[in-house]
Amino acid sequence: MSRGWASAAAAGGMFVFGVANALLGAVLPLLSLKLRFDLAQAGALFTALNFGVLLTVAAAGRRIDRSGVKPAMTAGPLIVAAALVLAVAADSYAMLLAAAFVLGLGGGALNAATNTLIADLNPDPRRKNAALIVLGMFFGLGALTVPFAAGVWLDRVGLAGIVWSTAGLCAAAGGYAALLAFPGAKNPDPRRRAGTVSLLRTRSVQVTMLLLFFQSGNEVILAGYTTTFLTRDLGVGVRAASWALTGLWATVILARLGLARLALVWSGDRIVMVSAAAALLGALLLAASHSIPWAGAAIVLCGAGLAGVFPTILGMTGTRFREDSGAVFGVLLTGSRVGSMVLPWLAGHLAERAGPRAALALVALGAAAILALQAISRKWHGVRPGG
Repeated sequence: MSRGWASAAAAGGMFVFGVANALLGAVLPLLSLKLRFDLAQAGALFTALNFGVLLTVAAAGRRIDRSGVKPAMTAGPLIVAAALVLAVAADSYAMLLAAAFVLGLGGGALNAATNTLIADLNPDPRRKNAALIVLGMFFGLGALTVPFAAGVWLDRVGLAGIVWSTAGLCAAAGGYAALLAFPGAKNPDPRRRAGTVSLLRTRSVQVTMLLLFFQSGNEVILAGYTTTFLTRDLGVGVRAASWALTGLWATVILARLGLARLALVWSGDRIVMVSAAAALLGALLLAASHSIPWAGAAIVLCGAGLAGVFPTILGMTGTRFREDSGAVFGVLLTGSRVGSMVLPWLAGHLAERAGPRAALALVALGAAAILALQAISRKWHGVRPGG
């Protein structure tokens, strides 16, 4: 099959993963009013979501190397669609918690499969970085779908109508993938595959896992607590807060559009350092904001900072581990999802005790850690093409 058809399927899968990753943050104010749960329980929802992702990415990487991406590309969107329907139908917190977990299962399969597919389709290091950044734009499109729809159509069709429509889009992505013949397994011989334990012992993999631990935690905290901060601390209405969250993800998309071109001339290291610095400044400004204009500017800066780190890090790592990209991506995505579970859980308890500003300050600490870890990685590897 052509690379274009496969890339389109990867874009659709990443769109669905974006929906799965951002849904809870977009509808949290409405769901908390409906089911009456507190901020600590909200943090547990994100933990359940990311525990589901963790389970699938931990297992998917090696299976992808052995069997190819089609099972995950087909089943992932359908699982996400089912979880969306379960979430909007939830009449108890326990049911919503289960929906969040199922949402993570489908999203995790897509996270591993789409990134591995695009990395394998683009062997040139800098083009690999650029292609993964473009793929990340579709994550942003998926992430802003529900908050955008809530801002425009909430009063007309209600939350149920918005979520059901989104579930239909997700199911369509799975149906499209089912029609395609994807590239086969690239490393089916178990004797030639790097073991997970050996990858975990690799110094560069350890540092990269820790870096993505903080990056994923930051993404989930910002997606989950921005609307809560705006509604509770700044008195913004739910619809306006939904538009602000839409602005966050719109900035991610536009920044990735620019970074995809810069990735052809900038080193991956430079993209990561500049992005992390922007996220650090944006998080500090957002946590200190007491007015809507300043908060809006901070959200834009945070979005720009989120844009470049994750896809560029995957591209650089995929270049170093060409023959075991599925396995190493599975290891890295597992580490990142641990961060997505631990840091939002901590942010939820901080928000419950000290308010949402404390949760947002945690993002600044994470961005500072990313800068330090990338500086360590640069010292070990140097700056080379694509890296």
